[in-house]
Amino acid sequence: MALVNLTAEAFDTFIAEHEMIIFDFWAEWCGPCKQFAPVFEAAAEQHPNIMFAKVNVEEQPDLANMFQVRSIPTLAFMREKVVVYANPGALPASNFEQGIQEMLNLDMAKVHADVAEMQQQQ
Repeated sequence: MALVNLTAEAFDTFIAEHEMIIFDFWAEWCGPCKQFAPVFEAAAEQHPNIMFAKVNVEEQPDLANMFQVRSIPTLAFMREKVVVYANPGALPASNFEQGIQEMLNLDMAKVHADVAEMQQQQ
């Protein structure tokens, strides 16, 4: 299973080493986070080609700030170092799987071109 507890110290190396990552920003006291945890863990078992990273927002506030997490749980999907989807709130298992499939099917050449165009406009 490709599931890790991610720290700010390991972040740069982690994203450099993995093409596809799904982040779960959570806290110990968060009821919806606890309810979503089994869905996240099951998806990690079903998709060994994707890294699943749990980020405790109380222990890793810098990572939460980097991803602009305002509520928990928050999910963020990253592919080739680009956040392609972020969602506050837990997703039902079927919607989470749909999001995973959409990430897998993305045309990353187009995504990178769109990002480059947005950066030029700034």
